[in-house]
Order: sequence, then structure tokens, then C-alpha cells
Amino acid sequence: MNHALKWKLIAGFVLVFVAGGLTGAFIAASQVHRTLFGPNHAAIADRMRHRLQVQLRLTDEQMKKISPIIDKTAAQLEAIRTETGRRVHETFRDEHREIASDLTPEQRTKLQEIEARHRRLFHHGRDNHESPSPEASTSPE
Repeated sequence: MNHALKWKLIAGFVLVFVAGGLTGAFIAASQVHRTLFGPNHAAIADRMRHRLQVQLRLTDEQMKKISPIIDKTAAQLEAIRTETGRRVHETFRDEHREIASDLTPEQRTKLQEIEARHRRLFHHGRDNHESPSPEASTSPE
């Protein structure tokens, strides 16, 4: 292998490494942003209110009349989102309980670590999500 080919290979590997790092950083940043600044019902209501006002050219009087309806709808949508999140969590928890009996003790420990990491990443700082209790984590049966 000649000297020029070695440098080209090294440059190619470095380029792939940097591209992977940038991709990972972008994905992590978008997840952090979504987790910390995810929509709440007030933000949803504001977006709905603005969109309707612009698209329908609503007057201030019309906006006053429909604002309570928009607020109620946004609160209902937030409740649906919260309930859906809870159901998804319960589904995964049930799956982990069912598969735990087929795992080795080391695999059960790793599954518990995965669950703990998931709770930290997706439930940290959310007041409206129920964090699973320590008893809810998968335990060897």
C-alpha cells in the first residue's frame, strides 16, 4: 500500500467519523429540545389561534368568542397526548415483564438499565407524566 493511498484512507475514515458525530449531535440536540421545550397546551392553543386568525381572517371580536373553545380543545389534546404516552409506557413495561422470565440474570440487569435510561431521557422534567415507581421496573421472577 503506497503512502498516498494510506492518507486517502485515513482522510476517508476521519470524514466518516466526523459525519457520524455531527449526525449524532443533531439527533441528540433535537431530542433534548423536544424533551425540554415540547409543546404544552398553551403553546398548542397559541398556534391554533394564530393559524385560524390568519387563515380565516378573524376579527378581534371573533377571536374573543372562540378563544375559550381553542383553549378547551388544546387542553383535551394535551390530555390525549399524556394518556397515549402513559399507555405506551405501560405497553413496554408489560412487554419487559413478560420477556424477563426468558432472560438471564445479566440480561435482566441490562433490561433494567435500559428502562432507567429511558425514564431519565423521556420523563425528566415533565410534570404531567407519571414516573414509574421503583417497583414497576422489571424484576427477576
